[in-house]
Amino acid sequence: MGRRRKGRAINGILLLDKPTGGSSNQILQQVRGLYKAAKAGHTGALDPLASGMLPICLGEATKFSQFLLEADKTYEVTMQLGVRTTTSDADGDVVEEKPVAVDEQTVLAVCQQFKGQSKQIPSMFSALKHQGKPLYHYARQGITVEREARDITIYSLDILNIALPNVEMRVRCSKGTYIRSLVDDIGQQLACGAYVTRLHRTEVANYPTEKMVGLDALIELEGSLDEGQFGLLDALLLPMDTAVLSLPAVVVDKPGFDRFEHGQSVAPRAGESFQQGQMYRVYFGQDDAQLFLGVGEGVVAPKDQPAAGKQDVFVSPKRRVVYQPTE
Repeated sequence: MGRRRKGRAINGILLLDKPTGGSSNQILQQVRGLYKAAKAGHTGALDPLASGMLPICLGEATKFSQFLLEADKTYEVTMQLGVRTTTSDADGDVVEEKPVAVDEQTVLAVCQQFKGQSKQIPSMFSALKHQGKPLYHYARQGITVEREARDITIYSLDILNIALPNVEMRVRCSKGTYIRSLVDDIGQQLACGAYVTRLHRTEVANYPTEKMVGLDALIELEGSLDEGQFGLLDALLLPMDTAVLSLPAVVVDKPGFDRFEHGQSVAPRAGESFQQGQMYRVYFGQDDAQLFLGVGEGVVAPKDQPAAGKQDVFVSPKRRVVYQPTE
């Protein structure tokens, strides 16, 4: 019999405004402790130097964190030209200094070259895993690991201010984009080097910036509550399905609800059809009182579907929500 996890069975997503100076995992553990949550996970690490939006999933919401890991993100970044560091940010050691012999128009032109699809080689000081260990584990030992270039997309790169040698930018990019590597590449293209002095994440997917909560405010609120009272803290959590709002929604009837809850595929309702390979968010109930059941994928003729259902494609559960009583 498995050991029961201690803590509250609280489910939801907190949009934390991460401060600088701590790792994402350290911040995660603080938030988990404040909520007395049985289970928690973040959705894409921010470096200690970085600040900004860090969605933290509590309870059943951790099942859907991968969708936020794969979401587009937006950053505001300040880069300083003329210097390269080991980590491509202010936490690293300076390895090269060059005069900044470029003007504003050259900076603008070079930055625009990085918009669109491209290949990027991840930094050795990233959390990308190699043989089960993050790359920074090897980098700190002076070991360089061969890394494959990865496909990334820079959807927009807006220059907010230029006061050479400093340049402020806003970057909206695809998953897997390393802003430090982007800045280092821009510096190399300018032939003077560059590194990150400030990095702030403003958006993950379509989450509203105004819903972010600072760690200090969270700590202060928790300290003002009586023992065992969590209502005000819980009110800050967003619903679990906000992690998958990019997926099309389907609503199932009572028989469909029962099948989905037991891990069985669900047939479309009359007048509906599902697409093979498409992921769906699944609900039960009326529009004003819908219950989020989880995420499913369109599959062809699953074996567990009754012969009476002659539909071509069904929704097979991929991530189900297990409802637990809250304290």
